Amino acid sequence: MDHGVKELIEDAEDLLSRAFEEMDVNVRDAAEKAWGATLRASNALILARTGRVPERIPETTRVLHELSSKEPELERVRLCDRYHTRSDYLHGYCFYEGRCEPVEEAKRRILETKEYIEDVKKLVGS
Repeated sequence: MDHGVKELIEDAEDLLSRAFEEMDVNVRDAAEKAWGATLRASNALILARTGRVPERIPETTRVLHELSSKEPELERVRLCDRYHTRSDYLHGYCFYEGRCEPVEEAKRRILETKEYIEDVKKLVGS
């Protein structure tokens, strides 16, 4: 695995670990860390497939959709759907708008981010 891909995956796992630690203290910050972990993992996949890391979130989103249209495995694991759940719900709704209710739903989505990262690791051959 490319060193940059490995670094992004490790960063994603570190952010997610911090989100888990913070989840019962400050779910809003934990949601943002889980989103950051999702973004890092997504960028690791993009780097593995294209050789470059997107500079901004809209580019990550666009390239992730392009890859999904070309790679049935990404579609099979619903990577784009899961990416958008984290982007829209954890990043937008919970973190930016401060609407993390019901808290159990936010926590569930934070916890599910681990599966997202695990799927990305499988896709990049880690």
